[in-house]
Amino acid sequence: MAAASFRSRHLAIVGLGLMGGSMALTLRDYADTITGVDPGPETRELALSRRIVDHATGDLRAGVADADAVILAAPVRTVIQIVRGQIGAYLRSNTLLIDIGSTKQDICEAMGRLPIGIHAIGGHPMTGKEISGLASSDPRLYVDRPFVLCPTRRTTPATRLRALGLVEALGAIPIELDAARHDRLVAAISHLPYLLSVALVSTAATEAEEDEAVWQLAASGFRDMSRLAGSDIRMMGDIIGTNTQAIAVLLAQFRLQLALLEKMLLSRDEGKLAETLQPAREARLHWASKYNR
Repeated sequence: MAAASFRSRHLAIVGLGLMGGSMALTLRDYADTITGVDPGPETRELALSRRIVDHATGDLRAGVADADAVILAAPVRTVIQIVRGQIGAYLRSNTLLIDIGSTKQDICEAMGRLPIGIHAIGGHPMTGKEISGLASSDPRLYVDRPFVLCPTRRTTPATRLRALGLVEALGAIPIELDAARHDRLVAAISHLPYLLSVALVSTAATEAEEDEAVWQLAASGFRDMSRLAGSDIRMMGDIIGTNTQAIAVLLAQFRLQLALLEKMLLSRDEGKLAETLQPAREARLHWASKYNR
C-alpha cells in the first residue's frame, strides 16, 4: 500500500477498548505522539506497559488539549455526551475530530453544532471481534474492512481529505454515506441480526427448560446464528437506542417474512416454499462471493 496522506503531530484516542487500542497500534507510524484517554486506571496502565500509547490520562481536557487529531472510540451515547459537552471548548482550531460509533445521525447532528474551526466527521468501521477490551487489540483489525465516513456541518473539503487519509492509514476501505442512509443500512445488516440472534437464543432457552438436551445437540448452525446474542449489552443498548426507527421498520418487514413462511409450512405448500427459499439462497451466495472479505 502506498504511504498514507494522514499524519498527526499529536493524536488523541478517547476510549481504549478493542477499537481504540487497535487504532493506536495501527496508527503508530503515522503519529509523532499518541495519547490515550480512558476512565479506567488498569486500562491506562496496560496501554502504557504495552506501548500502545505514549501517554494516558483519565482527564478528557488534558488528553485532547494539544491534539491535532482526536478519535472518539467510546460507546455511542458516551460519544454523544462528549460532543454535546465541553470537548468543543477543549480542542484547538483545525483539529480533526472523528468518531467510530455504530450509529451516526445523533452523533453527526451533535458534531454539526461544534464551534466553527473544528473539523468534525462521523465514522464507522465495519469490523470487530467477539472478545472486547484493550488486551485484544489487533493492528490489522481494520485492514480491508469497510470504513464509513459521514459528513457533518463541520466537515470541510480539507476534513474529508484528512479523514480519507486516516482510513487509508488504517488499511480500510472508505465508503462515504450520509448519516441517515448509514443508519438505515446498518439496521438491516447489523442491528436486526443482533435482535434476531437474541430471539433465537431466548427461544432455545425456553425449549431447554423442558429438555436440557437441546444444548447438547446445538452445533454449527446454532453457533453461527446465536453468536451476536453474546455481544456486550451496554454497547448494543446504546446502538439500538439511537437507531430505533430504522430497526422498527425492519422488524415489521421481518415479521411479514416469518408470517409468510409460517403460512407455507402450515399449508404444506412445498412448491411455494422452495420458490421463496431460492432467491434468498441466491442473494446470500452473491453477497458471499462478491462482498464478503
